[in-house]
Amino acid sequence: MTASPDFPADFLWGVATAGHQNEGDNVDSDTWFLENVTPTVFQERSGRAANGWELWESDLDLVAGMNLTAYRFSVEWARIEPSEGEFSDEALAHYEAVVDGCLARGLAPIVTFNHFTSPHWFAAKGAWLNDAAPELFARYCGAVMDRVGDRIRLAVTFNEPDLPEMLTWAHLPEFVVELERRTLQAASEAAGVERYRAGNVMLREDFAGMRAGMTAAHVAGKAAIKQRRPELPVGLSLAMCDDVAIDGGEELRDRKRAEVYDYWLRLAADDDFVGVQNYERLTYGPDGLVDAPAGAVLNGMGTPVDPDSLRGAVVYAHQVSGVPILVSEHGVSTPDDSIRAAFIEPSLDALAEAIAAGVPVIGYCHWTLMDNFEWIFGYGPKLGLHEVDRETFARTPKPSAGVYAEYVRRARRI
Repeated sequence: MTASPDFPADFLWGVATAGHQNEGDNVDSDTWFLENVTPTVFQERSGRAANGWELWESDLDLVAGMNLTAYRFSVEWARIEPSEGEFSDEALAHYEAVVDGCLARGLAPIVTFNHFTSPHWFAAKGAWLNDAAPELFARYCGAVMDRVGDRIRLAVTFNEPDLPEMLTWAHLPEFVVELERRTLQAASEAAGVERYRAGNVMLREDFAGMRAGMTAAHVAGKAAIKQRRPELPVGLSLAMCDDVAIDGGEELRDRKRAEVYDYWLRLAADDDFVGVQNYERLTYGPDGLVDAPAGAVLNGMGTPVDPDSLRGAVVYAHQVSGVPILVSEHGVSTPDDSIRAAFIEPSLDALAEAIAAGVPVIGYCHWTLMDNFEWIFGYGPKLGLHEVDRETFARTPKPSAGVYAEYVRRARRI
């Protein structure tokens, strides 16, 4: 084991989760509705997910027990405003309890206001294509801030608004793209509206309009948050591969960066930080994506597991945005936890190198605390530091949880 790396004294050591993926029974959300139409692009329904809505206290104990100092979670708009203009005191009280539970355990609450999911009624209005979307989102952000804004550490408005553009580079099979279209058509018919739209199932012809709507909503949401607490750091989080090039691949790499990340990174230049969510390094040559070398350890996406990818993504994000970086997600999709356990330490050592080279990184959140609902892929992908029994919801730590906890202990010198 290497010597303890140097991280800032106030560095946030955390783990990330998301409401719909963990809580369960998010019945008033757009994603729940899409899971339950026919046909649907979702391989499974979320159902009770990991039952995090009920087990949040013991889940916070798991986080604190790993020597961590931060917990990133999302508040579910669909729970807080299940019908337009009607705010649930029960849901707000729940999230207030989670925030207070974090503070009682020495965990800084990092709150994501929109982690892909939105209310069903909002999707039935066309979601981010609706001209009123920014105002509606800002009103919701204000309601959350009025309840817990005085106690949270960081505010993340949007999770991965660049993901649709990134997926166009993943060369998904045409039948998946067509199934997404049929899912939204089925949802529109079932809801009795012309245009049912959602943040995590998106049509290519809607990209520009959805991007414009989310941009305006980010700005409006940030203003609502700052109006209530001007000093609270606000940003958004981006999906970012570490894209690198071999001779002849520079033009392709740069085109991907321009199409996927740069718009949002430039927008983030006016924010207090930008979140980086990194899972892979992709190498481009003159003929496109370079195949993995023979014998390479592969992740669930079929690309090489490369611990240095986090450093590369963080360096590029800061280079373009000029603002501090929060690693809001980082991990590896694999059922083989030995791969995850071996991946954590060199990844964080490389992140320390970026910090030593002058990149301001304010924290790191591993994705994710436990195996959960991974959107259209259902419960197949495994990214958790803990296993979850699908029947009893019992959490069992994997070896990787111990590796991360020990690394943080050494980094914090406790």
